[in-house]
Amino acid sequence: MTKSAGRRSVAGICSLAAVAAIAAFHAKARAQQPAVHTTYYVHGRIYTNDPAQPWAEAMAIADGKISCIGKMDHVLLDCGGGAEGAETVQLHGQFVMPGFDDAHVHLGGAAADLLAVPLTGVPSVEELQKRVADAVAQHKEGEWITGGGWDHTMWPDKRFPNRQQLDAVSPKNPVILTHISGHVAVANSLALQRAEIDKNTPNPPGGEIERDALGEPTGMLKEYAAMNLVNVRIPDPSPEQRRKGIELVLQNVAKNGVTSVQDFSDWEDYKMFRQIKEDGKLTVRITEWLPFNLDLNDLQNMRAQGGMTDPWVKTGALKAFVDGAMGSRTAAMLEPYSDDPSTSGILTNDPEKLRAMAIARDKAGFQLNFHAIGDRANRVALDVFEAVAKANGPRDRRDRVEHAQLVSMEDIPRFAQLKVIASMQPSHQTTDMRWAEDRVGRDRIKGAYAWASMLKNGVRLAFGTDYDVEPISPFRGLYACVTRERPEGGPKSGWEPQEKITLEECIRAYTSGSAYAEFAEGKKGELKAGEYADFIILSNDLTKVAPLQYTKTSVLRTVAGGRTVYQAVN
Repeated sequence: MTKSAGRRSVAGICSLAAVAAIAAFHAKARAQQPAVHTTYYVHGRIYTNDPAQPWAEAMAIADGKISCIGKMDHVLLDCGGGAEGAETVQLHGQFVMPGFDDAHVHLGGAAADLLAVPLTGVPSVEELQKRVADAVAQHKEGEWITGGGWDHTMWPDKRFPNRQQLDAVSPKNPVILTHISGHVAVANSLALQRAEIDKNTPNPPGGEIERDALGEPTGMLKEYAAMNLVNVRIPDPSPEQRRKGIELVLQNVAKNGVTSVQDFSDWEDYKMFRQIKEDGKLTVRITEWLPFNLDLNDLQNMRAQGGMTDPWVKTGALKAFVDGAMGSRTAAMLEPYSDDPSTSGILTNDPEKLRAMAIARDKAGFQLNFHAIGDRANRVALDVFEAVAKANGPRDRRDRVEHAQLVSMEDIPRFAQLKVIASMQPSHQTTDMRWAEDRVGRDRIKGAYAWASMLKNGVRLAFGTDYDVEPISPFRGLYACVTRERPEGGPKSGWEPQEKITLEECIRAYTSGSAYAEFAEGKKGELKAGEYADFIILSNDLTKVAPLQYTKTSVLRTVAGGRTVYQAVN
């Protein structure tokens, strides 16, 4: 053997030894790491919401994300199906789709309402009084009684309640009851006294204290500025009460197939969401909005404390209010209400002040969400967004109008031109069609709940429910999109049928559209490799059943981050 051959031989031996040592090191490292658990969902009818691959038969879930999806043979042969330690779930042809991302909810308010007097659906002021009287019997004298969900448009006389009607059943307990819209409330005399509201109290900016012919408060408080005169006097719930209500709400959210929400609640609620997440019990991803009107330094501190990167709980946009609600005639209109020419609604923020504040907050890097329902409010919102872009220059802002409920037809193209997202709630149309046309007349109603017109003009849509103004169920929204009819059916062909959109368009707005609206596209909203394993299994194949069956569809299983957070009991 030559010296050179000997050197090569020794080098080869050393190389083999090094390779073996490296392999042993990596094997030991792998053994020390927890094994990634993989679950295979197979033999399903999986609607991916991915235009490039709309349907699949199976998918693999690992580390909270989709690792593989497609045909059975691809997932089982190419993606390691049947690997040791893997779990397999047989779908037996069941319909699977992405979990819903509700783009507009109020979890904290829903939790508080679950612990308060339930008034949703009360058919008369007499029934409202009865429920308050029942609550009085369960409270000590002087304790606050709260409630919400009443809707005077369902009552025979369609009139607001007043303090005297509450005084009759609650003379020694302060009471405030919030309208289903969340934009007006009625308080009894004791609650007004606690808030030091009398005939000499001026209307707060952006709100109104309704008064009778003698100038005395009727008990009706319009918009948050007026309602908060009373609400700030109500003691905060204990941490135990707050958590109890939130956990009940989270159960309801999971049961309805919602895996992400974009929420506007109190900061104390947000801290409770984080605690529940730390306890390993959070069932939904939460992006929390912050109150636009707070001091900018406070908002920046809240953003730093709340974080912006956690995949389960993080802070997001700033929420501002431009006007009120159409049902209470506090939505700001360009012309007076058709059924009450004495008013054209309320602008809850001065437009000039709103513009200046928006420019400063946008410059600090915040996304802006403006609640705007009336056509005047929507125009103000668009004007402000346009001014912000002009002042601060181009960037990917994703400004949003929350509700965009009644928009002048000439303003719809501006949403696309300014790249403003229309964050809308289809189920509002189903509820409001009973009286909306009376409020604004035949001409203006053409711009109401105008989903198809928005899409035709290239506007991005994000859908939600406004829970708990409306039930959290997204299936009511799908039904509204496709039919524009009442839940029991009719009117024939739908109300303003030109604004119907397809089931596929509605699902996109409720999933990938909502994800885009919170800068989360590519992470959720579609069932594709690399995205979060957030999906639901349903009792009906929505693409095959009649629209009337949408609201009769139940969720069999809700999976968030690869973890089953709800499963129906057989």
